[in-house]
Amino acid sequence: MKIPMVDLSEQYQSIKSEVLEVLDSVMSSSSFILGENVKKLEHDIAKFNNVAHGIGCGNGSDAILIALQALGVTKGDEVITTSFTFFSTGGAITRLGATPVYVDIDPVTFNIDPNKIEEAITEKTKAIIPVHLYGQMADMEKISVIANKHNLAVVEDAAQAIGAKHNGKTVGEFGTVATYSFFPTKNLGAYGDGGMIVTNDDKVAVISRIIRVHGSKPKYYHYVNGYNSRLDEIQAAVLNVKFPHLERWGELRREKASIYTSLLKKIVGEEVITPVEKEGNYHVFHQYTIRVEKRNELQSYLKEEGIATMVYYPLPLHLQPVFKNLGYKEGDFPATEKAAKEVLSLPMYPELKLEQQEKVVAKIAEFYGK
Repeated sequence: MKIPMVDLSEQYQSIKSEVLEVLDSVMSSSSFILGENVKKLEHDIAKFNNVAHGIGCGNGSDAILIALQALGVTKGDEVITTSFTFFSTGGAITRLGATPVYVDIDPVTFNIDPNKIEEAITEKTKAIIPVHLYGQMADMEKISVIANKHNLAVVEDAAQAIGAKHNGKTVGEFGTVATYSFFPTKNLGAYGDGGMIVTNDDKVAVISRIIRVHGSKPKYYHYVNGYNSRLDEIQAAVLNVKFPHLERWGELRREKASIYTSLLKKIVGEEVITPVEKEGNYHVFHQYTIRVEKRNELQSYLKEEGIATMVYYPLPLHLQPVFKNLGYKEGDFPATEKAAKEVLSLPMYPELKLEQQEKVVAKIAEFYGK
């Protein structure tokens, strides 16, 4: 029995007739760019996040880039963020000529440590990007206090965290802007690329909509150096079918996470550190990520047994060759660097079977001689 990280086939079968119906509708209408499906999804996601605006774009990476540009981030500015994240977070900052300023993480949640942020603020700081890693929100209450004190924008990188909450508030309610990815493996995934910006800021919404269409308004009149980054109408149609299922799928992920934690603690014990859901948080478990010693050896062993795993992420951004000019070195962020050597994400998706989870845990126990 091989166990993949994600299996989208069963999910597709459960919604196949709806998906084929909406795809036929798009094809029949011949409205392929920024049509009614995009508008509906923008409205529904914004409402879901209790904000005024949703702006669909080409992918999650562009969502961060466009949001920062709409906030006025430019050459010479600094943006504080975490090094323990996917490249898009830091890459978007540098594409605008700004400088990413990295700080260490909370070793329990893997999210940016709010207690490290204020000491990194300078007169050049323009914004903070907390990343809601693995599906759990960062401590947005503390981050919001710091941002307000220093008059900084906050861009919530929520690529992995649609549906997550912190003390009852959802993604986007704390920050100036929040950004999503609809990459196929995300909790709400398209059948290709897609992304979205959500915000309560009317000005940011207007500028973001202009930036995503080559910076033009009206058409062929360009006042901003924008991009071609529109959410595809076909992808929006698929997401509109999936969206009503999101919360149920999220609950199933939470159930799978609870099963993993129970089994790992019972069978494997202290060799594995299981995820912690911080008090007040609603974790949507885009990934179920454990911490272990001999991580690479365990990953190789599980692969031999037909069990897929992933490391998110093996090399923090501050140590990436492309950011060498920033002057960071090994040892600058101990919690981040330690996590990068120990984290391992196990198979996680709503349709994951109990027997599959039992096999995963049994093989981990076997590796550690339990």
